[in-house]
Amino acid sequence: MFQSKPHPDSVLHSAHWGTFAAHWDGRDVEITPYPGDPAPSPILGNFRGALRHQARIRKPMVRKAWLDNGPGPQRRRIGDPFVECEWDTVLDLLAGELARVRDGFGPQAIFGGSYGWSSAGRFHHAQSQIHRFLNVACGGYVRSVNSYSAGASGVILPHILGSFEGVSRRNVTWDQIREHTDLVLAFGGMAVKNSMIAGGGISRHVEPGAMLAAARRGCRFVTVGPQRDDLPEEAAAEWLPLRPGTDVAVMLAMAHTLLAEDRHDRAFLDRYATGFEPFARYLRGVTDGRPKDADWAAAISAVPADTIRELARALVAGRSLIVVSHSLQRAEFGEQPVWAAAALAAMVGQIGLPGGGYNYALGTLGHTGRRNVAVPTPTLSQGRNPVEAFIPVARISDMLLNPGAPFDYNGRRLEYPDIRLVYWAGGNPFHHHQDLARLHRAFDRPETIVVHDLAWTPMARVADVVLPATMTLERDDIGAAGTDPLMVAMRRVAPAVGEARDDYAIFSDLAERLQAGAAFTEGRTVMEWLAHLYEPTRRALAELGADAPSFEAFWERESIELPQAPDDGGMLRGFRTDPEANPLPTPSGRIEIFSETIAGFGYDDCPGHPVWMPSTEQPDEAAPLWLIANQPATRLHSQLDFGGYSQSRKVGGREVARLHPDTAAARGIATGDVIRIFNARGACLAAAELSDAVMPGVVHLPTGAWFDPAPGGEGVDDEAGAFCVHGNPNVLTRDVGTSRLAQGCCGQVTVVECEKYAGEAPAVRAHVPPVGA
Repeated sequence: MFQSKPHPDSVLHSAHWGTFAAHWDGRDVEITPYPGDPAPSPILGNFRGALRHQARIRKPMVRKAWLDNGPGPQRRRIGDPFVECEWDTVLDLLAGELARVRDGFGPQAIFGGSYGWSSAGRFHHAQSQIHRFLNVACGGYVRSVNSYSAGASGVILPHILGSFEGVSRRNVTWDQIREHTDLVLAFGGMAVKNSMIAGGGISRHVEPGAMLAAARRGCRFVTVGPQRDDLPEEAAAEWLPLRPGTDVAVMLAMAHTLLAEDRHDRAFLDRYATGFEPFARYLRGVTDGRPKDADWAAAISAVPADTIRELARALVAGRSLIVVSHSLQRAEFGEQPVWAAAALAAMVGQIGLPGGGYNYALGTLGHTGRRNVAVPTPTLSQGRNPVEAFIPVARISDMLLNPGAPFDYNGRRLEYPDIRLVYWAGGNPFHHHQDLARLHRAFDRPETIVVHDLAWTPMARVADVVLPATMTLERDDIGAAGTDPLMVAMRRVAPAVGEARDDYAIFSDLAERLQAGAAFTEGRTVMEWLAHLYEPTRRALAELGADAPSFEAFWERESIELPQAPDDGGMLRGFRTDPEANPLPTPSGRIEIFSETIAGFGYDDCPGHPVWMPSTEQPDEAAPLWLIANQPATRLHSQLDFGGYSQSRKVGGREVARLHPDTAAARGIATGDVIRIFNARGACLAAAELSDAVMPGVVHLPTGAWFDPAPGGEGVDDEAGAFCVHGNPNVLTRDVGTSRLAQGCCGQVTVVECEKYAGEAPAVRAHVPPVGA
């Protein structure tokens, strides 16, 4: 808690990137990070200038062409004009359209799109609000499963180790690493720009301090990947530059070294794992004639063979931890690095030990590496969805373009539903999704697209009905996360811009028009809902004998500390301690190095044990460079791209692309130049920055710059693809599934060429409202 507030009228609030005090002076907001946070996130700076930015949506808007012509498939351009409407008019119009689709085609013709990152608040959580509304008022909806971040790992981990949460968030903690770990081998690194962010909010960013303490104790950190700075300076890490997409080859070679030198833990494998022998035959080359030794992997990965062998031996010389980042599995065959690293860790034999073994995605979010809180946190019920149809989240273009077409997923043969209406609240698929020209074409297919948003994102610009939503600073809520000890009363900081309303108010009015108002609201105001959602937490605190203030007292105090559960290693520690009493939730109850279940699916792109499968897309004469499109350091996904901190790190209003000096010199590119990055799917402009922290032959362009096709929104061509003048790399990435098992996204890596842009570059207009707004 703040001992003395930075301004007498400041109130406490929380965001995905931190807890803070905020004061609104009528023109802008003053932000002061929570004093208990040892490493506050600079992303908090995006609130500066955001509340009244020109990009905010101020009134309900309807696409002119849809208003004139009515529902139906139509060409939707990002530059199309809109018409202002009054709230009652647009809500009547929208309620009628929802009833038309629901009653005429069934709720299975409605796709409920949301990605859940709109707010740290547990009540004004867009994903919960839209799903609750569609369930109650429309009889359900077609949903998406899994995530863009962890599409492959979220499906493969339950087959081989158990619950995703148990492996990623309830496993090895930073406290354990501080005290026990001798070697952290991080494939893809553990960039603190990612751990700055957590759903539900975060009050203490502990990762840099933990790595510093561990390094000073003597822990060795090694990052394997194409970028040196995927581990922070505090880790004093060694960097092993690796060709993008070749991590699995290195993992297999380390496993081969342990096997060939008889350094693997046979006793651990016998007791805790199943299917090692088929994997061992593959490592030896019995099945395909090619041993997966260090010399083989060195030729593929560019990591020296002696280095591979030395690291393999180091894994068994002390307490070691193998970490795989989300980035590795956001690629074709992305299931393989997750599985291969788990198999390697099983051979080392330290899974379940404090600070040792395997932790998928440690450092990927602020949730990971922390103790759980010992009480439940507020959660809004979404109700029951009776519609069985779903898609893996990254297959939205496939669904819209191919209604009725079959697809494989996790052992099932399914069909894409026929979607007439897309309702989106919270999220910008023109950030998350790949091959934006194809996505743009896909959004021409529905009869109606509805969006709630606080700003004119690209998704809002392709919608037919656009409803202005408040941003987090304009509403009251509760911030809480299952791994953060502070629960925050998120006080409203500023009045809503224009006529913006919160999602709950919008859905309440729509539900009333659809004769479902009482069922949706349950007769509660926002504050009554907050008190209702707070009560299970208060009751659990009281049962533990902890401080359990009433809701009114909590709201007055603005925050309370939540007790934490013991750091007991979770599912994997319990399994190691007693595998008979605590079997893993896998088909065998053990670690599955070979999976009979997966083998039984018969997928040639995901066989029964980890294998090396090079990407089918490789550099060639037309596209000789690798593009790394990772998460940005200046914002959460594309949120508040127009905010102060995000804008301060752009050059000439464009996103920055990093190149190695040798790569740039061969193309006559200097720091600050506008460059064109292109392949067969499209092109984008970016500002060049030369850096030896990036491997030669690699271009690094983060995601999150709002898609800005130019000129005038016409920069999407059926033949030439999409052309973004702002620097969105997803005009270049492939829209294919990781495999038939998971159908995750492949947005992390692709192949491109780049050149210095000739002539005057088009102006960036990504944050300028459309005509009529």
